[in-house]
Amino acid sequence: MLRSSLAVSDVFAHSKPGGPIETWEPLSRHLGCVGDRAAEFAAVFGWAAMARVAGRLHDIGKCSRAFQAYIGQPMDPVSGARGPDHSTAGAREAFKAYPKSIGRLLAFAIAGHHAGLADAEGLDRRLGDDYPIESYDGWETHSGPLAATSTLVPTRTGDVGPESGFREAFICRMLFSCLVDADFLETERFYSKVNGEIIERGGHRDLRELRNRLRRHMAMVREEADPTPVNTLRAEVLEHAVAHAGLSPGLFTLTVPTGGGKTLASLSFALEHAVKHGLRRVVYVIPFTSVIEQTAAVFRKALDSQTDILEHHASFDWERQSTVRTADDEGPDGLRKLRRAAENWDAPIVVTTAVQFFESLYAARTSRCRKLHNLAGSVIILDEAQTLPIHLLRPCVAALDELARNYNATVVLCTATQPALREMDGFTRGFKIDDDRELAPDPPALYERLRRVRVEKRPGPVTDEMITARFHEQAQMLCIVNSRAHARTLFAMIQNLPGATHLTTLMCPRHRRAVLETVRERLKGGEPMRLVATSLIEAGVDVDFPEVWRAAAGLDSIAQAAGRCNREGRVSSGRTVVFEAADGGKAPREVEALWQAGREVLRRHADPLSLDAVHEYFSLVYWQKGEKALDASRLDGEVWPILEDISERAKDFTFRFDSIARAFRMIDTPMEPVVVPWDDEAQGVLAKIARADRPYASDLRRLQQFVVAIPRRVRETWLTEGILSPVHPNLGASILKLEDLNRYRPETGLEIGELYYRSAESNVIS
Repeated sequence: MLRSSLAVSDVFAHSKPGGPIETWEPLSRHLGCVGDRAAEFAAVFGWAAMARVAGRLHDIGKCSRAFQAYIGQPMDPVSGARGPDHSTAGAREAFKAYPKSIGRLLAFAIAGHHAGLADAEGLDRRLGDDYPIESYDGWETHSGPLAATSTLVPTRTGDVGPESGFREAFICRMLFSCLVDADFLETERFYSKVNGEIIERGGHRDLRELRNRLRRHMAMVREEADPTPVNTLRAEVLEHAVAHAGLSPGLFTLTVPTGGGKTLASLSFALEHAVKHGLRRVVYVIPFTSVIEQTAAVFRKALDSQTDILEHHASFDWERQSTVRTADDEGPDGLRKLRRAAENWDAPIVVTTAVQFFESLYAARTSRCRKLHNLAGSVIILDEAQTLPIHLLRPCVAALDELARNYNATVVLCTATQPALREMDGFTRGFKIDDDRELAPDPPALYERLRRVRVEKRPGPVTDEMITARFHEQAQMLCIVNSRAHARTLFAMIQNLPGATHLTTLMCPRHRRAVLETVRERLKGGEPMRLVATSLIEAGVDVDFPEVWRAAAGLDSIAQAAGRCNREGRVSSGRTVVFEAADGGKAPREVEALWQAGREVLRRHADPLSLDAVHEYFSLVYWQKGEKALDASRLDGEVWPILEDISERAKDFTFRFDSIARAFRMIDTPMEPVVVPWDDEAQGVLAKIARADRPYASDLRRLQQFVVAIPRRVRETWLTEGILSPVHPNLGASILKLEDLNRYRPETGLEIGELYYRSAESNVIS
């Protein structure tokens, strides 16, 4: 097929083995299209010229004879043979053509566009002359002339933040995101066209239309609402937030007590603000997976739309199958890349988890990073901001600050218990947010008007028998404990009582939603409802119990538990009881540490939920631990401060991106998704994926409703034992389904084994 010398017309980026060569994609076209699309993505934050260079250079290694021979062969699904390295060539040319900082920035992105961002040591090996790659002579005829250094000056002036070197490391991630998403979308466009497939992207309503729909919905809510004090207050919160939408993009706070209507008030502000300032989307970040489906359902109803809100919580690991991360893993026909389809957050409204959001910001893999550029020019609402993990607090703050500072993003810290993360609160290198950027009207007064609960601390340890006795006395009661194992044990003791119910993340989202619907119906109808749950119920789950018991935890968790008590003011004063559990095993280490500060505040304040008490609590939590504890990720068993490492390596652009990604873990216990064929819809989606060559995004989104996260070692054991099986041979272990449905119980969800419950499970709090 190849002639004696490679002319321009002989060199292709993508092929269709077995199809006529006229249908293949010329390399020059692919490089130009990826460059233009990457530039379009980066223009939002002023780096279009640099992104275009990355796009035009990323695949020049495909000029080699070895690669052209490779893509002309059918892919062998058995051997899974990988093609010659085609990523290193572009990285080398960028490094040679430009000054060191620019050259290394481009080299990181280009070299990693398949394997992911590497540590500097790995990049340097590939840039060295002794690293063997195929000859790629004549690449300039495909890429076109390189842009002069003088033309690569960003059009948006970057502002240096408080964390040294962070701006430089972050722009590298964002350019990488622009490149890999552009490369994926252009590859998808080519194969969809050549295969006669329909691309399921786009077609969304614009933000102005969604804003108008929300306006109409909120007007109808106000018109139909009873003139109660709570509804009057919610209307005031909404009006005040929307009135601030004209303020310039940047950092905001929204401090509204539970029950004050902050979810729709924050969305209203976000859409009004985005329309006024030409921002592109709203990203709603929620602490727990369990709340996503409820919040997304609220948004769909308010916006009268099923297609403009993207739920993104389950992460299928497309790169799991590669035990060795190689430079060039797309397959001779390019489809291996497409089978690693991942969300790129191009919808107008995205609802996602804090784990998905923050771990993506520090990720190295292409599938996790491709969406990052879509955060530029967006409104990011961080719901329940107080739940950020303490050991990663500084890296989380730095990322949010950078998005607001240099990427034209607006960040709203939305919570009932505002953490002390501002400079004016005494948080060194914290957020620069003044009181005029608070979106709620007079938060202290709001708290007084919405106070509906009294908090009491039980003296001495409380046994499960004592809690069970109270369940016998109180027909409607919620008890929240600190681990799945304890919740399971306690539920077993009350399961014969009328209305006994268990809620756990071992239930798939669709199952949890059904349970919560039953809970709300029984509460509203005055029927018995005795619920045992973990902390998953605390953040944003709309339930209203007259009495709530909460196992000892941080004051923020106690406040969230109290938010499930007398939420609608149906009784004169709800009762929230805080207790130290005598049973259920020792509380997880991080919960125990937060309880130490919470217990101190409970002793000092008559009302531990007041804003003064909450402010004191967070100050104790952050500064008793010491500043180093706020950036204390772990790598290979050792404490590894991420921001310190970035700062030390910024001068020479020798960042360790892969190490940072491995160190930045929001949850210590590795959890992995498995699909439970819970109902006919789940089984239908699984069957459709099994028949297809590759999964479609719409099917993967539907599948999220049936995912349960389990410990990695349980997943691996079950896969070996045949309890789990791949959905499709070509997807390997990236999507696994449960084969033994006897392990999934209607009352308690997935049974993961007694051994695990007695060991690591005691540390899983959601």
